[in-house]
Amino acid sequence: MCGIIGYLAQPGASAPGRQVGERMNQAIFHRGPDEGGLHVEDRVLLGMRRLAIIDLAGGSQPMHSADGQVTLVFNGEIYNFRALRAELIARGHRFQNDSDSAVILHAYLEWGEAAIARLNGMFAFAIWDRRNEQLLLARDRLGKKPLFVWQGREGVGFASELKSLLELPGFDREVDQCAFPGYFAFGYVPSPRSIFRSVHKLPAGHFALIRGGQYREQRYWQLDFTPSFSGSIESAKEQLSRLLDTAVSDRLVADVPFGAFLSGGLDSSVVVALMQRHLRQPVKTFSIGFREARYSELSDARRVAEHIGTEHHELVVEPDATELVDKLVWHLDEPFADSSALPTYLVSELAGRQVKMILSGDGGDEAFAGYDRYLKFLQLQRLGLLRAPLGLALRAAGRLIPGIRGFRLGRVGERLAMSFEDRYLSGVGLSRAAELSALLGYAVGNPYRDLHPLFARSAGWPALDRIVDVDIHSYLLDDILVKLDRMSMAASIEGRAPLLDYRVVEFAVRLPQNLRVHAGRGKHLLREVARQWLPGDVLDKPKQGFAIPLVEWFRAELGAMAADIFASRAFRERGWVVPAEAERLLTAHRGGGENHAETLWQVLCLEIWARRYIDRRP
Repeated sequence: MCGIIGYLAQPGASAPGRQVGERMNQAIFHRGPDEGGLHVEDRVLLGMRRLAIIDLAGGSQPMHSADGQVTLVFNGEIYNFRALRAELIARGHRFQNDSDSAVILHAYLEWGEAAIARLNGMFAFAIWDRRNEQLLLARDRLGKKPLFVWQGREGVGFASELKSLLELPGFDREVDQCAFPGYFAFGYVPSPRSIFRSVHKLPAGHFALIRGGQYREQRYWQLDFTPSFSGSIESAKEQLSRLLDTAVSDRLVADVPFGAFLSGGLDSSVVVALMQRHLRQPVKTFSIGFREARYSELSDARRVAEHIGTEHHELVVEPDATELVDKLVWHLDEPFADSSALPTYLVSELAGRQVKMILSGDGGDEAFAGYDRYLKFLQLQRLGLLRAPLGLALRAAGRLIPGIRGFRLGRVGERLAMSFEDRYLSGVGLSRAAELSALLGYAVGNPYRDLHPLFARSAGWPALDRIVDVDIHSYLLDDILVKLDRMSMAASIEGRAPLLDYRVVEFAVRLPQNLRVHAGRGKHLLREVARQWLPGDVLDKPKQGFAIPLVEWFRAELGAMAADIFASRAFRERGWVVPAEAERLLTAHRGGGENHAETLWQVLCLEIWARRYIDRRP
């Protein structure tokens, strides 16, 4: 696990010098505190920071081919590198070290861009091929590793984190205010857009070729939802058990101490149970909780740890949110308002005191349809031809019935009248058009439009497949994986997610719906498979999620911090949100009668981001 940076100048232009590369590297020092390296030539600057996990002595980067004509910088891990290495040796390749980085370099020398589809892992890498003056950028299938791309007037820059690009001469910090509706609707800036107008994210499952001053992107992998399984549930359980076991065992290859995050929920518990099957010593597991009981899963995690026999570490935290928010905003790169990033950082920090690599349970809810919102949406879809008249009736009832019940009836009525896309997105979105218009000070139109293109390819698919596909390409990509990558890297540890092995995901999304959703619950097959490893009370407990006491904090010290910021001259002059509306929401929330915690967190994170990234240099 590392961080990479680089720049390719247009033909006839020159790349920035070594000092710029050093500053770009320094900005992501936390991603790789073990070692750093740079490669500089006329048109090219490549750099990396290394967190040494495999072949501690021999995996230094940038890595060069034997003739010095091809150079690689790589962030991530390749889990099938040993099999690829054996195949390449059989084809006559000679390796100077045992790292997975060397396998990528030799695979490119053998197969060119076609090598990317042979890699099983999480990765973002750049290969400079001096033989044909070509730069290749690539990102893994599901986007576990980030890669930002800046297309300037005189060249193309790239980096694992946005903050490195700010060090490039001529970098344009113009904020893309068209990203604000998407940010407030979903809590993140949807891909491929970034918060800066001149930067985009290389899409997951894509590579880019830059040659002769031309930039071209190409998809090399697409998730296929075509139903392919027709056997018995016992056969499905056997296949999934084998896939899960392989995915976990593949991710136990490391030359450093490792452990796992354990929440006590189904997904992380399955991962830990499978880890323990492959190890002689107890797995080190890590959990955190808050003093507020409804936000803490420590008792659940403890019960699983005792059942499996792990070496369990837990911590009850009383974090100073006013102190942590600035640190989180810095590491998250863009405005990002999923408040569960805070406990993810704290548990990463706890784990980082003992290990350098952890496994997590991320990805199970998307692949196996585990979110409650999927079930609620399917209920809406079942109304079929009744949707239009029922929607009218519910909207009318919402106007007549006071309180929260009337509000909820009205919201259901609104959703029933919407298109398929907005019917789903309005249920997962954080803001409605009217609320967002009042906050931003202009008519935003449809706040969910940034995700509409994701539905284009799935017209005619079953409803469940359509919304899972969108979540994999948006919520998973731009929220869950960003949170895992940035927060683990902030603590200088590597996070691996076995449930997001692409073979597991491909198998899961092609299952019949009744093996994913059954008897009003998601993750049916995964739950049935897990019964061989875990007790029933773990498998059947309600889903809780990784939440923080945000509502309470905004009525205490976080509310005071927000009040100071909203009253500041910088906030008022920035003009991104309407100060009076932000203050109104805060006053109503602190009064205890209304809950605006999520919106307040979004506004707060956006303003602190602006102060960090716009008002002063990092």
